[in-house]
Amino acid sequence: EVQLAESGGGLVQPGGSLRLSCAASGFTFNWTPMSWVRQAPGKGLEWVSSISPSGYTYYADFVKGRFTISRDNAKNTLYLQLNSLKTEDTAMYYCTKARGSPSTRYIDYDPGLLRQGTQVTVSS
Repeated sequence: EVQLAESGGGLVQPGGSLRLSCAASGFTFNWTPMSWVRQAPGKGLEWVSSISPSGYTYYADFVKGRFTISRDNAKNTLYLQLNSLKTEDTAMYYCTKARGSPSTRYIDYDPGLLRQGTQVTVSS
């Protein structure tokens, strides 16, 4: 059974930072492209970033160098470093398997794997 457990969210002031983690199990993590997606209050799911099995990274335009996705295949863990946070980054953040290929920047993802998520709240 695929299991994804996000952690690391919290309340932070604008301009602050957080590091999200996603512990994965139940599948061959090091062969699997992965994504972070988010859902702001009252809005739909929004793709944030993806990473290929070998570490190539892809970002939504709104990230603009503020977020960094990474993975530790030895630990079966996905990360998302959030810097220069803005109030509009407030959302529930989820990790999931990415779909597609490098040519599509792995924008597609498996929504069926979204589980608990981790809440990021940016507020002064």
